[in-house]
Amino acid sequence: MLKVNEKLVYDYMDWAEIEAVVYSEHDNPHSILGPHQVEKGILIQCFFPKAKSVIVVVEKTGKKYETILEDEAGYFATLLPGKRIMPYYYQVEQEDGTIVEVQDPYRYEPVINLNDMKCFKSGIHYSIYEKLGAHIIDLKGVKGTHFAVWAPNALRVSVVGDFNHWDGRVHQMRRLGDSGIFELFIPKDLEGSLYKYEIKRNGNVTFLKADPYGVSSELRPNTASIVCKLDKHQWKDEKWIEEREKIEQSQEPVSVYEVHLGSWKKPKISTVDEAGEEVWLDDKDGFLSFRELAPQLAAYVKEMNYTHVELMPIMEHPLDESWGYQITGYYAVTSRFGTPEDFMYFIDYMHKEKIGVILDWVPAHFPKDSFGLANFDGTPLYEHPDPRRGEHPHWGTLIFDYGKPEVSNFLIANALFWAEKYHIDGIRMDAVASMLYLDYGKQDREWLPNIFGGNENLEAVELLKRLNAEIKKRYKGVILIAEESTSWPRVTTPVIKDGLGFDYKWNMGWMNDFLEYIKCDPLFRKGRHNLLTFSMVYQYSERFMLVLSHDEVTHGKGSMINKMHGDYQQKFDNLRAAYGFMMTHPGKKLLFMGQDFAQFDEWNEKAGLQWELIENYETHKQIHQYVKALNRFYKDYPALYELDEDSDGFEWINCMDAERSVISFLRKTKKEEETLLVVCNFTPVVYENFKIGVPFIGKYKETFNSDCEEFGGRGNVNKRLKQSKEEEWDEREHSISITVPPLGITVFTCAPTKKIDKKITNKTVANNKTAKTVTGSKTTATKKIVNHKKTSDKKEKVTNVEEKRTVKTMEKN
Repeated sequence: MLKVNEKLVYDYMDWAEIEAVVYSEHDNPHSILGPHQVEKGILIQCFFPKAKSVIVVVEKTGKKYETILEDEAGYFATLLPGKRIMPYYYQVEQEDGTIVEVQDPYRYEPVINLNDMKCFKSGIHYSIYEKLGAHIIDLKGVKGTHFAVWAPNALRVSVVGDFNHWDGRVHQMRRLGDSGIFELFIPKDLEGSLYKYEIKRNGNVTFLKADPYGVSSELRPNTASIVCKLDKHQWKDEKWIEEREKIEQSQEPVSVYEVHLGSWKKPKISTVDEAGEEVWLDDKDGFLSFRELAPQLAAYVKEMNYTHVELMPIMEHPLDESWGYQITGYYAVTSRFGTPEDFMYFIDYMHKEKIGVILDWVPAHFPKDSFGLANFDGTPLYEHPDPRRGEHPHWGTLIFDYGKPEVSNFLIANALFWAEKYHIDGIRMDAVASMLYLDYGKQDREWLPNIFGGNENLEAVELLKRLNAEIKKRYKGVILIAEESTSWPRVTTPVIKDGLGFDYKWNMGWMNDFLEYIKCDPLFRKGRHNLLTFSMVYQYSERFMLVLSHDEVTHGKGSMINKMHGDYQQKFDNLRAAYGFMMTHPGKKLLFMGQDFAQFDEWNEKAGLQWELIENYETHKQIHQYVKALNRFYKDYPALYELDEDSDGFEWINCMDAERSVISFLRKTKKEEETLLVVCNFTPVVYENFKIGVPFIGKYKETFNSDCEEFGGRGNVNKRLKQSKEEEWDEREHSISITVPPLGITVFTCAPTKKIDKKITNKTVANNKTAKTVTGSKTTATKKIVNHKKTSDKKEKVTNVEEKRTVKTMEKN
């Protein structure tokens, strides 16, 4: 071993800097630790708390140099001859006498460059997740793990983990200029290691934080991040992605099955009953893995003819009861169901089975858990510092500071991350309304107006526009869905036209109106008829998705079947009518799990769905078959989806028969022969020989009826083909007579046999009790439904049948 001149080394010691390292208060330890060229050679300094001795070994020559213990805390230094820094490593004798070899993390230049820092500070580094967080990389031929975290107000940051005994003195990180980023490259492959960041702030307060950009985490209640590689999975969905980019989603069927993975199905455990027999019960505390869920869920979704699954948040979260909506790890797949690679397998499997995957995502708020984003570097960093902007008082959560470039960068990059790394097909953004309004859920003096004195959150609006525009630019075919419950304008208008840029908006208005209607006793539904028809007044103001989601079947609201009025049989009749109306109404569709077989119990995230109902009860089996058939019917007939966004795709036949609670309408494509005639009856009365006006001369065949016996109905169907008659009804020249099932819907295909003047067939006239007819035209009129009739020389209200006939006679002549 080569000796070193102790006095010469001592003369190079900077005791103020050494003290900062020893007391773990240095924000640039690379300036003193590691190798530095000095006048007399290469000065190497290192800090190994409580080590007995340290030897420097030059890799090329094998020469060993002793080090001098300059501070009893474990600070060592030596001076190597020469002017060139050669690769080396340490032989460290630990406190217990064992000797370990350690590569020096302080001999490497920064990994994050000036351009990275500049873009991040400007909020436009949309692949920042490749730089921040923990990454196993090759740096100048050395394989190691690079850690980086944004903590601008920290006095010092260290990475701690099971690889350094969670000692914050060992791996102190370097601050990069004024970027607020701390980084460190540890020349060791730490895949699978647990880690956190130890942050020290002024006042000598030290605390631990999970990595905001960490891609994997421990299973709750443990909270450490896990070093994990995301390039292991070999994707096989190239064809799916290619096809996704080609299609125009708005003209395709979208029927979404909303799923909470933790309670869709539970693993089974064996036990013995009182009779000594072995029985299998749900393991309420356990979860099926992504790899177990993939084939089972895919098979079910295909059987039921859904097109997509929407997963309630699978990002890491500490509390099961939050269902994933209070996220602590935005880049981490929850470890409840497996690893990131397992989730990639899950999505790849879904794509193989031609099923799209939509993720719930929560950019609106985050929880106050001490290990998470809250008060991250000892100051309000991710949240707005003013509580009037930074807290939801009734939710007990924090609101992102959307105006801070690094925070908006964190969120936008996160959405892109899921599309890039996991190939997701859509993002549904939760609680968008709470982002858009500064006073959302707040009382007076609990919120702060914007610079113009209004309640709009201008920074959040800008964030959503940028986020949606970036996804559209980079990932064609990925759909964006907003849960937005107000009348905020242009939610689904492209950003280039000053909209928010979403593809779809959850139609909360339709959901609330229709559920209020369907809960009502049929005897009194005629007084609430407008709840059934009002949705068509605003249908074309946005691109809508009709939803019966998890929010409607929990917290005391009851399951869908329990919302239905009537006795046991009528509840099922009502439910079939409700689902039928939903599926034939314009807009994409979403239904929450368990509701497609009419589970009576309210959804409980701690228990699996009651699948035994399908096996043991005929009524549940029949409603299950009904939803399956309804989804198939929806996918098979383009009229139900092709012109969802176009007013030409919908036309009322009669929306004013409140007395009998019957509505009838057309769903259309650009091909006349693909037209569908839909009749819905929301009373428990069978209407025989019920006349319906039809759009043209032709043959009308019933192709779907909710009252079929196979679905649990009573068989009030129309078996024979209906030939239209030249008999005026519903202000149309031709009509048919049909049987209308009780509490049900019936749908007819329309085959034209003779072309006639559309100016005559499409005429509509007013009912004196209404203010405007809804014909699918783009309007945002009032709840009154109006019909106006233009004559050749003046507008005139038509108030009775005789006047209607007079008008038609005048026009014919």
